[in-house]
This record gives sequence, C-alpha cells and structure tokens, in this order.
Amino acid sequence: MARVRYGARTEREAAATRAASARLPEIWSTGVVAVWETDPDAVAAVLPPPLKPTGSPLARVNISTVDLPGYPLGAGSFAVAAAHGTVEGWYPLVMPMTHERALTGGREVFGEPKKLGEVTVERDGPDVRAVLSRHGIAFVEVRGTVAGELPLPEPSRKTDFYFKFLPAVDGSGFDTDPVLVHCVRHEKARRLERITGEVMLRESAYDPVADLPVLRLREITIGEKTSDQSGRVVERADAQALLPYIHQRYDDPLQILDAPPEGS
Repeated sequence: MARVRYGARTEREAAATRAASARLPEIWSTGVVAVWETDPDAVAAVLPPPLKPTGSPLARVNISTVDLPGYPLGAGSFAVAAAHGTVEGWYPLVMPMTHERALTGGREVFGEPKKLGEVTVERDGPDVRAVLSRHGIAFVEVRGTVAGELPLPEPSRKTDFYFKFLPAVDGSGFDTDPVLVHCVRHEKARRLERITGEVMLRESAYDPVADLPVLRLREITIGEKTSDQSGRVVERADAQALLPYIHQRYDDPLQILDAPPEGS
C-alpha cells in the first residue's frame, strides 16, 4: 500500500522533525516599530488579570517582513505595556500574519492573538510606509522619513504575555483552565535607523486599536533584526476573570452589541 501521509509518523520521522527544528538558521526581518504614550485608563481596561499596567502607559506597533526560507512573511503586533508581578513586558492585542502557517503555530502553541491580515512595509529611498490591514481597513499606518542611523543596541531580552485557552464546546466558559504564558525573545539588530513621522490609527470594529490613541510619540524606528523565542506556562489563570476578555482573540459577530465609539 502506498504511504498514507495522514497516518501516524514513525519514531524515526518524528526524531528527524525534532532535529530539523533544533537547527533553524537565524531568520532576519525588516521592521518598523513605533512606541507612544496613550490613555492610561485604556491600557488598564484591556489587561486581563493578573496583568497590570506599568508605570508608563505605552502602546507599541511592530510591522515587519520576515525572510522565512521558501516564502516571505508579513508579521505585525499591536501591544500595550504590562506587568506580571515583577516582570514587565508587552501584552499584544492583535498580531496580523499574512500566512496561516505562522498564525496556527503561534495560536496553538503559545496562545498568541494572531489573525490573518495584510502586512506591508515599503521603503522608497528615505520614505517609509508600514501598514496593518484587515477587512479592507488599514487600521494602523506608520509614515515617515528616515532621519539617520542609530547606534546598534546591545542584544536584548523581551517578554510578551499571552493567555492560552480553549473555549468550551457548549459555548460557555472554557474546556480546560486557561494558562498565562511568558514568551521570552532574545533579539539582536544589524541595522537601526530613526524615522521622523506619524502613527495613524483608523476605526475598525474588529481591530479597535483606535481606542489607544497617540498622545505623545516616543519613537519610530526601522531596523533589521533577528530573534529566538521560548515560552513557558507561569500560572493558571482565573477563568472567570479572563472570560470577559476572550473577544479580543476573535472577530466576534456579537461585537455589534458593544457600544459604538464616542462621538459616532
């Protein structure tokens, strides 16, 4: 009988897969990062317990093209500064990806809030434009002009916070206890430049990042970076406390019941 590829893999095949995963080369990305001060009440409102605001109400968008072997990937992240105990990091609200492969792995393994979307990074001489789009709406757009090179930063360690969970089969609560994940990235850069420009947040019912306005722009940069990542479950999350926030993960049709933005 011909090999049935949906059948069980042999131990030899499984071992080869593990060995190949352990030998991944450095993968470089070209990305635009913008950081700004936003409404502290809005930051507090989007953080599920036990996450809490830090001393600075910051929001950050990262819009990148990734040189994955075999196919390019567009990857984005919109996050707010958060703390879990003594650990400070970022809590991503939405992470648009241009390919399903990147989306499913991150969601299923780490609990990342990834969604299929369009991610664009364009550079024409000193002019830069980076965009996150979904449902035909460019809900984040960064525009600017490269204003000069920056000194390369030392390799850094950054933490993102994710909640990993499975909604219940009967539509009420979760099938198992949700967990809080710390995802640690070790990042290094081979090029970094400063951008003078602006961040535009557009209204979207499915990606309402406009609720975290740009009150004071801290910085915009464009750079070439590589990183690794590892995750670990740090604690069981309170299911009842997390439940009101799970719509963050999905394009929920019941969002039509949410109150419209003020002034609309």
